[in-house]
Amino acid sequence: MSAQETARSGRSPGFWAGLYLAVVAMIGALKITDAINGPTGFILMAASCGLLIPMVRAQNRGDCSSAATLAYNKRVIASSFGYVLGLGLAITVWRNYELSAPAVFAISLLPVLPTFGIIWAMARYLSDETDEYLRHRTIMASIHGLGLVLSVGILWGFLEMFELVPHVWAWWVLPAWAIGTGLSNLWQKVPGE
Repeated sequence: MSAQETARSGRSPGFWAGLYLAVVAMIGALKITDAINGPTGFILMAASCGLLIPMVRAQNRGDCSSAATLAYNKRVIASSFGYVLGLGLAITVWRNYELSAPAVFAISLLPVLPTFGIIWAMARYLSDETDEYLRHRTIMASIHGLGLVLSVGILWGFLEMFELVPHVWAWWVLPAWAIGTGLSNLWQKVPGE
């Protein structure tokens, strides 16, 4: 399918990714400014994940798609929804109930286990993908995402050590890696698409 056919059949993956990031940024700004409460923020964040579905569908319509890519996208979407639901449930239970240390440990695994699903999906994709070009693009995008995580983590770590910025929880690495990987995928698109 050419770029013109993709444009006629719907929006590009970049449009949906940009829309998703803009919505997440707006929800974050509303939450930080206390314009919305925690449960409302969680519901809006979970609903915004619905934008990932048309993004993946648009990606699957493109020239650079394969059966392994389709399976990978389904696995990552399922894991992403599991992550958001697990995180919301874990935070809600933790804030509203007195829990023992083992129970807190158990609920902290609710958002962690789906992230392992994302890592497994990436490994599975690399072993399933038979197109060397697509596999190379994915590996390069993943390395770029890792580079973003390492760069931001090192910078923030030293700024935090010298008490110039506040402490940030370590779970930020997965979203930062995903954003870096996604941006790299967009950057690596075939010229002329």
